[in-house]
Amino acid sequence: MDIQSYVAISAFAGAGLSIGLGAIGSAIGEGCVASRANEAMARNKDLAGEIAKTMLLGQAVAESSAIFALLVSLILLFTEFDTSSFISAIVPISAGLCMGFGAIGSGIGSGFPAAATCIGISRQPLVRDRLTRTMLIGSAIAQTPSIFALVTALILIFSDFSLKPFSPTWAALLGAAFSSGLGTIGSGIGEGLVAEAGCEGIARQPLAAARVTNSMLLGMAVSETTAVYGLLISMILIFKTFIPTTALAPCIALLGAGICMGIGAIGPGIGEGFTGKNAVQWVARNESATGVLTRSMLVGQAVAESTGIYALVVALVMIFVI
Repeated sequence: MDIQSYVAISAFAGAGLSIGLGAIGSAIGEGCVASRANEAMARNKDLAGEIAKTMLLGQAVAESSAIFALLVSLILLFTEFDTSSFISAIVPISAGLCMGFGAIGSGIGSGFPAAATCIGISRQPLVRDRLTRTMLIGSAIAQTPSIFALVTALILIFSDFSLKPFSPTWAALLGAAFSSGLGTIGSGIGEGLVAEAGCEGIARQPLAAARVTNSMLLGMAVSETTAVYGLLISMILIFKTFIPTTALAPCIALLGAGICMGIGAIGPGIGEGFTGKNAVQWVARNESATGVLTRSMLVGQAVAESTGIYALVVALVMIFVI
């Protein structure tokens, strides 16, 4: 087969991977919202209309990451890629993997605050406006990791790699896809857990809304850091100039760096989310302990973060030292 055939095959496969993987998270998140909405309606059937509107709004936000994946799929299907180099056959696969994996965590995580808001409205209908605002803020922040993946995928698609050597560039581009794509999963879920606790806390204790929201935003910010590490490694792999080589080891080192950072970011993002979730929950229950809880949350998240830093260090070693 010629280069054109390889590029076409790669574009079709990349498009399938993008929306195929990308639909997983949003579907789970939307199902979570609908499940808790049914529970909320059973608790307070008189508010079924308000709960249904909140459910649909929350589901719409949770679907954003799948829409990003659909966008990348369509771009891959209808873009005419350069066919002067075999590296063009690696680009669509990399972009599809990046966006597909990158949509999973945010889709799931965005469903958590919406689900909690549905229950909260059934219990505290007078604060539904505040709950809805908090839900939208939490769900939107939980979507930011998928935006990292979208940006990386678009950079891969629209950058010109024709002047770069096929080897080891092919490995660097695949590594970038895994780093940014897999690296967003943990943060998306973790941020959703913290936002869920924020919505639950405001419904439990509306007078503590300001402190609960501040703690929620802080916990979500820390939970997102490992996704930033994944984005950092991706940008290095995409834009760094590598010496041409026919040896396999340097290529696998670059691919390994991306896989290392991508997988290494999943656990810390989720773990930090659990820490932030419980801290925010108890801020609502015991507002006077906000200072102690915030310090404990940050220390706990920092310890969980350390494993992501280990992955970052190893990835940098494989890129710059090996």
